[in-house]
Amino acid sequence: MDVTTLAVALISVGGTLGGTLGGAVLSQRASRAEAAEQNQRADREREQEREGQALQAKRDLYAHLNTAARAYRIAAQDSVRATERGESVDPALLDAAKEAWADQYSHAQMALAKDVLQVASALNRSLQIGYSVVKQLPSSPDAGEAYQRAKTWFSGPLSDGVYLLRVTLRHDLGIEVDTHFEQARLQMLTALDASEKNLERLLAAERVQAAGSS
Repeated sequence: MDVTTLAVALISVGGTLGGTLGGAVLSQRASRAEAAEQNQRADREREQEREGQALQAKRDLYAHLNTAARAYRIAAQDSVRATERGESVDPALLDAAKEAWADQYSHAQMALAKDVLQVASALNRSLQIGYSVVKQLPSSPDAGEAYQRAKTWFSGPLSDGVYLLRVTLRHDLGIEVDTHFEQARLQMLTALDASEKNLERLLAAERVQAAGSS
């Protein structure tokens, strides 16, 4: 074998080995890139799944909170109407609605955003006052006035409070978005707070009057 033939043979072998090694390197790089892309895709899917689960949990919490608030108001309102008609009233129904709301509200306190919690807290106070209104009816010195006050509270300010909670929850979920919502929310909260304080004063004065006449 002469030198020329040997050189050609070596070049051919080197080219073959180089091509094989180069192809292997490129294949490894492509595999690593594909694996990285698959990992990134899996991470995105897991993140989307987590976000979806969180959103569904939030919707469930809001739905339960809204349902409990409405049920509490209706139970108290029904109790007032039945008592006014002289019908027997099972206090356990109102107490059960009260406890159901308290349970949902305690869960919501740990999850609600500040502005949503502000509305829920205001409604919680209003519902508590409504409960006092119902319980104070039998001892009221003026039954007619007491029943009218109770019906006005449940169909007026408290009904508005339940409505405000529902709208606030829908707004927070992005279902019902209004550019003027924040202004309306603050106005309704202010009105609800004023009504709460006024009713609290009336109830306190009535308790003093009832205690003095006993």
